[in-house]
Amino acid sequence: MSPNVTHDGGPRRIAVTPRSISDGGHPALRQLEKAGYDVVYPAPGAVPNEQQLRSALRGCVGYIAGTERLSGSFLSEFPELKAISRNGVGIDSIDVDAAKRQGISVLTAPGANSQGVAELTIALMMSAVRGIPWHDGQLKSGQWARRPGREVSGQTLGLLGCGQIGRRVALMALGLGMKVLAFDAYPLESFRPSEDFAWGSLDDVLRTSDVVSLHMPPSAEPVIGKATIGLLKRGAGIINTARASLVDDDSVLAALESGAVAFLATDVFETEPPGRTPLVGHPNVIATPHIGGYTGESVDRATWAAVDNLLQALANQH
Repeated sequence: MSPNVTHDGGPRRIAVTPRSISDGGHPALRQLEKAGYDVVYPAPGAVPNEQQLRSALRGCVGYIAGTERLSGSFLSEFPELKAISRNGVGIDSIDVDAAKRQGISVLTAPGANSQGVAELTIALMMSAVRGIPWHDGQLKSGQWARRPGREVSGQTLGLLGCGQIGRRVALMALGLGMKVLAFDAYPLESFRPSEDFAWGSLDDVLRTSDVVSLHMPPSAEPVIGKATIGLLKRGAGIINTARASLVDDDSVLAALESGAVAFLATDVFETEPPGRTPLVGHPNVIATPHIGGYTGESVDRATWAAVDNLLQALANQH
């Protein structure tokens, strides 16, 4: 029997759910079909609900996953599933331990989205310090109103996390004439691109920076909360293109209201979509709908990596 054929004689199935490729149009997905798999798309152009996902995953051996929450109890319903491949690095929505106990490989595509996320970080910073969304809104409403911005040259950008994305952000910020101070739990000491770059402690970064940008993995407790906000310079800005769990929304909202924090620019939310919340609606918040890795180039890199990883993992099962 062919390894790509089920016991009942039908082709083995792979489900694909990331919104950026869930219409089936990406050429990398043809590799799955060429390898003999039947590819299913539970919710083309959208995030599948639990019932759509449950129906699609029945009988699947492989799964290219988006950001759906996959609990151990949910995964246990699919005994044929052998591999989950992410078109990115985020796996905090997956119960990885439960997957391993069930014999499911969990695969990621490190670095595929790094450039896109880094560029969005810089774009959010520039938009915030120059008030671009506010000024655009004024003109669109027929008003000729201005308020002064800030120049980033000479300011200090603090990086909380300086891995592949953080290092790209550092290089771009240095190119803008900024100073960069970075904290990382496992710093790459050989990365010292300029005299204007330095490694520091978490407290050093918080106390020194004019803008703090988050590039850390998920954490059980927020990195930016009431206590750490108290260490910031008054009027500092915060950028989060990493994980929503890194920031305590209520503490940041209070700091925005008091003026302790000048702005929040965020691409990530605890619930996506977040709906109309006081934080999203605040005039000093710039919110984008998780678009950090949503560039044509990032999608291409991530999709090819996810497909290659999945085919390799399934081949190793035989």
